Amino acid sequence: EVQLVESGGGLVQAGGSLSLSCSTSGFTFSQYAIAWFRQAPGKEREGVACIGIHDGRTYVANSVKDRFTISKTNAVNTVHLQMNDLKPEDTAVYFCAATYDDLPRRGSRINPTAVVPALFDHWGQGTQVTVSS
Repeated sequence: EVQLVESGGGLVQAGGSLSLSCSTSGFTFSQYAIAWFRQAPGKEREGVACIGIHDGRTYVANSVKDRFTISKTNAVNTVHLQMNDLKPEDTAVYFCAATYDDLPRRGSRINPTAVVPALFDHWGQGTQVTVSS
């Protein structure tokens, strides 16, 4: 059974940092891509970052690229999202998601057009991130 479990959310003041983790099991980690999505109330779910486990190539959304970093720890099948300089507009439920990694690459990056919810098969339950002003 595929499982994705997010941890690390919480309440932080603007300018602060949080580190989210996505612990995975039930599939061959190296064959997958793992992404972070977020959804704020009344808004569509949006892709924040993605990493291909076998080649380490990443995608980070323009809205967060200077503040968020995605990384992986292969030994424990876990993907991390380090979020710095958080802003109130980062408030959302953050989900990690997994898909078999046949996502297209664009140069050294994962093609941004591939980081959409419809292409990801497995989802965690989400973790709330709240940034106060």
